[in-house]
Amino acid sequence: MRLLYFTDDHKRGTTPENRKDNFPLTLLAKLNEVVKIAKEQEVDYVLHGGDFFDVPAPALSVCADYLQVYQRFSVPVYTIPGNHDLFGHNIETLPRTMLGFAARLGIVHLVGREPVYLEKRGLRVQLTGQGYHFEMDRRDRSLDYVVNKKDCAYAIHMVHGMLLQRALFPGAFYTLIEQISHTEADLTLAGHNHLGFPDTEIDGKYFINPGALVRLSNHRQEMKRPVQVVVIDLSGSQPVFEKIRLKSAAPGDDVLDRSRLEEAAFREQKLAGYMAEVKAAGSYQRTDVRVLLEEIAQAEKLPAMVIEEAVRRIALAEESLAQGDDQL
Repeated sequence: MRLLYFTDDHKRGTTPENRKDNFPLTLLAKLNEVVKIAKEQEVDYVLHGGDFFDVPAPALSVCADYLQVYQRFSVPVYTIPGNHDLFGHNIETLPRTMLGFAARLGIVHLVGREPVYLEKRGLRVQLTGQGYHFEMDRRDRSLDYVVNKKDCAYAIHMVHGMLLQRALFPGAFYTLIEQISHTEADLTLAGHNHLGFPDTEIDGKYFINPGALVRLSNHRQEMKRPVQVVVIDLSGSQPVFEKIRLKSAAPGDDVLDRSRLEEAAFREQKLAGYMAEVKAAGSYQRTDVRVLLEEIAQAEKLPAMVIEEAVRRIALAEESLAQGDDQL
């Protein structure tokens, strides 16, 4: 059995301000190349790590060309929702999103905690997935990253979370590979972290993130990293991985505009000053509105149901705004 994995293609109809090319045309070229690679490599399944779209409900006119490319895959495509695929980071809104619509059409298949079993010539592979949600990388990591293996030769778990090899700066939400190395999954395939990380093996278990299929930032590391997919061969006693760089992906210097870095740095300084004032006023340490809600609720000794209701209303507000944009 052979599988192709890629993640975070953030389909959208406009070009980010820090790119010099036509982003939709560039992404279409990349996706067409991925379809070609899947055919040439004779893969049996395609796996996608989330952030299928850049917003939960893009216009149909934006999605049509992208979804037509996905229909050209001759094998099933399995995916999980990323943070950009949901309203208010709320998994309950998935049926009302464009990703949910694509799943209902059968263009992709959504994977959750209930295992899906892939079979070929007596080889049985267990596939599970954990899409993004508000508590990702904040609650007990085992709930999202750790799975049990049952009645299969290999277990694969896809997760859209900030999985890293080493710690980031204090205050960031992330999960270290060593924290979830007790999982029974033979392969943990991660998305969300656009930079990716080198393939990591611990006690015969593998942790893989090839990086995003698109570059949305002109961060120095983002400029240099390869744009690639992973082909996974499960025909032997050990998984074999091959990274394939996309020929259609131009060098970072050709498509990313670094002239905006100084402007971005100025904005970051302004934001830092604003956050310093916020911290001084209320001792809050986060920029995520949902986390701020939680810290306010704790400070004011409000019940948990207040946070849950606030998060629900934020999701509804985001969905309502998106519908208003479509009508305009």
